[in-house]
Amino acid sequence: MNRRQFLLSAAAAFSGRIIDTHTHFYDPARPRGVPWPGKNDPLLYRTVLPKHYKAIAQPLGVTGTVVVEASPWLEDNQWVLDLAADDPFLVGLVGHLEPGRPEFRSNLDRFRKNRLFLGIRVGAAAVAKALADAAFAADFERLAGANLQADVLGPAAMFPDLVRFADRFPELRIVIDHLPMDGLPADLGKRPNVYAKVSGVLRRVDGRTPTGVEFYREALDGVWSLFGPDRVIYGSNWPVCEKVGSYADVQKVVLAYFTAKGPEAAERYFWKNSQAAYRWQRGEHGS
Repeated sequence: MNRRQFLLSAAAAFSGRIIDTHTHFYDPARPRGVPWPGKNDPLLYRTVLPKHYKAIAQPLGVTGTVVVEASPWLEDNQWVLDLAADDPFLVGLVGHLEPGRPEFRSNLDRFRKNRLFLGIRVGAAAVAKALADAAFAADFERLAGANLQADVLGPAAMFPDLVRFADRFPELRIVIDHLPMDGLPADLGKRPNVYAKVSGVLRRVDGRTPTGVEFYREALDGVWSLFGPDRVIYGSNWPVCEKVGSYADVQKVVLAYFTAKGPEAAERYFWKNSQAAYRWQRGEHGS
């Protein structure tokens, strides 16, 4: 069985549903252009829309995606929501709003009215400020009170703060982006409001990217041992993942690993846990 046949047969085991919780869409051809990626990035600086992603992902069994906004421009949240309004394949958006700013509350009130707006992504600096700054803390309390979530992106150095952050906001669902990562503390796995997005699996080694699951097993075992079957989530980080390997390469590794855990664990990883973390509501046919 070749790689594509393996992926197609394995994907068929998940009740027709695989939700990829980490994709980016943008269009440098817009009159205003884009703040990211830069023109000096020959791989990523191109028009990347849902139709391009679906051409790659749908043949491999993917049935929907959560988009994560990388642009700091406020109206780019609306740009993605407009894409999603016309395409039920997009089950929701993790937007970009800046906690601690005077306009955060009004912006949150604006976007939370759209059921496709699922939460926001923040970095390590925002996590640290939320522990020390009342304005930042109040905005995360508003986020939790709206039943929204926070994706967190940052280096391993942020993990001690993230443990305290999870304790400070126990009602806020927190998703750590781009695991596995060295230095992941056991304390994070003990926080029931913290989820692990396995969206940074592939590695370049000596100019090549291994695609066999055994190369990644130890790192994946580390995430699994901390978060178990109920708080691991599938994400590809497409199109950024193409810097390391193809979308099929990403899926090959995680399919091999999680299908070996059994059908129920695989189903949780590929879509059920993401629904618990993000509270996306769209059905398989956009309902």
